[in-house]
Amino acid sequence: MAFKGIIFDFNGVLWWDAHLQEQSWQQFAAEIRGVPFSVEEMASHMHGRTNQHVLEYLTGRPVIGAELHRLTQQKETIYRQLCLTLGQDFKLSPGAIDLLDFLTAHHIPRTIATASEKTNLDFFIKHLDLARWFNPAQLVYDDGLRPGKPAPDIYLQAARNLGLAPANCVVVEDSQSGLQAAYAAGIGHIIALGPVHTHERLRQLQGVSGVIESLQQIPKEQLFSL
Repeated sequence: MAFKGIIFDFNGVLWWDAHLQEQSWQQFAAEIRGVPFSVEEMASHMHGRTNQHVLEYLTGRPVIGAELHRLTQQKETIYRQLCLTLGQDFKLSPGAIDLLDFLTAHHIPRTIATASEKTNLDFFIKHLDLARWFNPAQLVYDDGLRPGKPAPDIYLQAARNLGLAPANCVVVEDSQSGLQAAYAAGIGHIIALGPVHTHERLRQLQGVSGVIESLQQIPKEQLFSL
C-alpha cells in the first residue's frame, strides 16, 4: 500500500538528543527532588512525555499555570544551552536531510508532532532550518491544550494539518509512548527508530510496521506514490 504523507516525531528522530534530554532532566531532577532520574524512570516518565507530565511526576502533585511555565523554562534553558555547546554537531540526524529533500522534491505532505513546547520548537526552527522542509504553521507541539503521548491527539492533529486520514500517513517514532500514540491514532504505517539493541523490543510493540536504525533506512520509494 502506498501512503500519502509522513509525520515525524522530532526529538530522537529528526534530532538525536536523547543524551541531552537525559542530561538536562537529570540535572533538573536533582535540583527539584535531590535525586536524579533512574534509567527506568527516564524510559517510563521522560522520553516522549510532555514537560507537564515529567514535572508532575517529579513533584508528585499537579503543576499548572505560571509554575508550569517557570519550571519548564528553567529546565529547557539547561537543555538549549547543551544543544548550543555542540557547535557543528547540533544538526539533524543521519539521513534526515536526504529524506526531507526527497519528500520536498516529490511534494509528499510532511509535518512534525513533538512533545516539545513552543520555545524549543522555535529554537529548532531557527537553528536547524526546519522551514526549509516544513510549514511551521502545520507543526504540532505541546501547547497545553491536548493530552500528551501516549494519547493519540497529537497525531490526529498532525494528520488533520496535512489534510489526510491517519490511515494514509506514515509515522516515525522512537519512544514507547509515541508509538502507542501513533497506534491509538490509527496511523497506517508506524516505523520505530532506535539503536540495534532496542529493535527486538520495538518490534514487539503493538502496531509497529518496521524498525530502523536511522532515517537512511526508510524505504521511501516503496512507501509513497511518486
